[in-house]
Amino acid sequence: MGPSRMANGGSTRAKVLLFFGTRPEAIKLAPVLRALRASQHLAPVVCVSAQHRELLDNVLRGFEIVPDYDLDLMVSDQSLFHITAAVLSGLEPILADEAPDLVLVQGDAQTALCGALAAYYRRVPIGHVEAGLRTGDRYAPFPEEMNRRLLARLASLHFAPTGAARDNLLAEGVPEADVFVTGNTEIDALRFMSAHGPLPDAFAFPGRTLLVTAHRRESFGTGIERICEALRTLAREHSEVTIVFPVHPNPHVDGPVRRALGDVPRIILTGPLDYASFVHLLARSALVLTDSGGIQEAAAALHVPALVLREKTERVEGIRAGAARLVGTDPARIVAEVDALLSDSRAHAAMARAKNPYGDGHAAMRIVEILEARLARG
Repeated sequence: MGPSRMANGGSTRAKVLLFFGTRPEAIKLAPVLRALRASQHLAPVVCVSAQHRELLDNVLRGFEIVPDYDLDLMVSDQSLFHITAAVLSGLEPILADEAPDLVLVQGDAQTALCGALAAYYRRVPIGHVEAGLRTGDRYAPFPEEMNRRLLARLASLHFAPTGAARDNLLAEGVPEADVFVTGNTEIDALRFMSAHGPLPDAFAFPGRTLLVTAHRRESFGTGIERICEALRTLAREHSEVTIVFPVHPNPHVDGPVRRALGDVPRIILTGPLDYASFVHLLARSALVLTDSGGIQEAAAALHVPALVLREKTERVEGIRAGAARLVGTDPARIVAEVDALLSDSRAHAAMARAKNPYGDGHAAMRIVEILEARLARG
């Protein structure tokens, strides 16, 4: 890998193309983009797939990111086949014109896999942020678990958030010299947004707040229905609690959730929140029920107990630290776990006091320093 772009009075700067398209990817690459812009040796180019159009735009505005390229590929009820074909065809001319020295992708969404595949087809090196997460089950989560494994085969540089993620990569034969433990850039983004003023009064709710998010593909259908059943029971049995559920716009989530919970007292359904508001709401919540990986990380950093609405999680560090518990989608189990945390202050405090295992907020700086060293070295 070597530099190819001349800028800033003739100094050589290597070109790094960041490719992302979902809300989590944008949140976690925003700190990296900020660090790249401050670099004297690297020149960032931003291309988005818009796999999640509305959710992505919300984050772009919050972090003041204006993409250089926008594939704008999202269609209603889109399939993995559509995303894959649209990314590969859309990126081909951009990679040809820009000729980046490295393509940087994040996480495990279809955008990340397809962006890396397109870069590989152009023989462009790939850096993978948040590499090495595994559940060990190729269908849980789907398709993210397989996307991660394929990305490990495609990438040249692997930025693992934790030691456990590094160990997963090494066990799969990834060269140790190409794996770097950086911490998770979610914590960088969280700290940036946490410093941006108080939560608006519109998001202050009576009593203790129980925050809920659910959107994963494997929960579509029965899983979402079972989660809603648990929330109805909790709202009925806990008059001291307000349940706040920012509903994902995917029709497989939005429709079933609003039909099941739209008229239930003490359950507030909102549209997707901007990232700053969500961070502040999470910080003042008594606990969070979520199937999101990023929210598991943010909750641990903010010392908010997390109940994970999945049977398996790749964020094993939070479980081991005691910051999170796996509860799946069984209504009885969800209700029992929430009951225990709401009624037992010591159990709640033990989870809230758990040490954050996901980093110190300086992951982006480490990633950029590694990129500078590798790209300058040639």
